[in-house]
Amino acid sequence: MSLPEHAEHGHGHESPIKTPKQLLITVVLAFVIPISVIILLVNLVGSSIRTGYGSNSQTEESIAKRIQPVAGFKLVDANAPKVFKTGEQVFQSTCVACHGSGVAGAPKFGDKDAWAPFIKQGFDDLLKNAIHGIGAMPPKGGNSSLDDFEVARAVVYMTNQSGASFPEPAEPAGDQAAAPAAAPAAAPAAPVVAAKTAEPAPAPAAAEKPAAPAAAPAAQASAGNSVGEKIYKSVCITCHSVGVAGAPKFGDKASWDPFIKTGLDSMLAKAISGVGAMPPRGGSQATDDELKAAIEYMVDAAK
Repeated sequence: MSLPEHAEHGHGHESPIKTPKQLLITVVLAFVIPISVIILLVNLVGSSIRTGYGSNSQTEESIAKRIQPVAGFKLVDANAPKVFKTGEQVFQSTCVACHGSGVAGAPKFGDKDAWAPFIKQGFDDLLKNAIHGIGAMPPKGGNSSLDDFEVARAVVYMTNQSGASFPEPAEPAGDQAAAPAAAPAAAPAAPVVAAKTAEPAPAPAAAEKPAAPAAAPAAQASAGNSVGEKIYKSVCITCHSVGVAGAPKFGDKASWDPFIKTGLDSMLAKAISGVGAMPPRGGSQATDDELKAAIEYMVDAAK
């Protein structure tokens, strides 16, 4: 009786691993299982702090963009000499809106045949029209921040690229530079000429007319939208102040209503890519956000 009991007792302590294959599997699992558990725990902890995972919302660039002030500023020495824009710079920032595509009869940049009649009038007449406005082109092309000298440079640049050979105007020095600066003018001298092609009788009236009705809407729209106001006055005003080539006129509810009904996103998309006679971004280097602000500014003025 003692022998069988001993055998049974020995069988009870027998190891579950009976073959080399079972031993190998056990060793592998002893490593794999703990490592897998550790990886899962790390992922669990990591995912709880990855806000916005899968997007670039937490990059340094995105964060900086979200917290930047609505409007930027820079310190300028009031006593420093004025740095004038070149003719090309004025053309790209102001004149291209109309002269880039020939809007409202404006002689197209580089088109010698279109410019020939105006060049024959002489530089002085071209410059006078550019400063004071004519036909559909508002005084100074709608960009009152430009100096008379900068306007002259723009006229020379556009005409010389279109068949003329006018000399570059001499830059005013010292106190002389302050005088033109006090009476800013816009480079879009050309649009002035362009409007002259159509020779509309009530030319000056057309340019002055929008100023009166637009004054009240402008004051209302400018509240809280300094960026939009700035872009409007430096880019959009050239066409939207007088309704050039079908552009909805600033402050005119009836002309803006069909566009407002399409929604802000639709208007912004067209402003970015260009539509009809309007070049992409109005012929400027404005960003998407700046264009959006300008549209909101004009829409608010038309409500």
